[in-house]
Amino acid sequence: MRNEKAMEVLEKVSLTDRSHHKPNELSGGQCQRVAIARALVNDPSIILADEPTGNLDTKTSYEIMDIFGKIHSSGNTVVLVTHEEDIARHSHRIIRLRDGEVETDEKVEQPTVVHLN
Repeated sequence: MRNEKAMEVLEKVSLTDRSHHKPNELSGGQCQRVAIARALVNDPSIILADEPTGNLDTKTSYEIMDIFGKIHSSGNTVVLVTHEEDIARHSHRIIRLRDGEVETDEKVEQPTVVHLN
């Protein structure tokens, strides 16, 4: 059962082909996908992601945001912290904080959607 669930979440993040690799055999983007899979394995209703694209190139960042978009579409809430405006634009709502206070709270009418697969 555990192995089946693990393979199910690895499929959601497109890593079934790397399931038997060790962490040092994975790229930064693949490691980030593993982190997302680990978060999904217990079927959470909310996922908290702190700078999930911080150390990734643009293409890989958009791949990660595509995964978060699919997760959101399947009914999960994703709370993402980022300093990158283009990454924030993938969201349905952007709340900007300054010195611990809400500076702006903006609903995004048309979030950026990138489907790479």
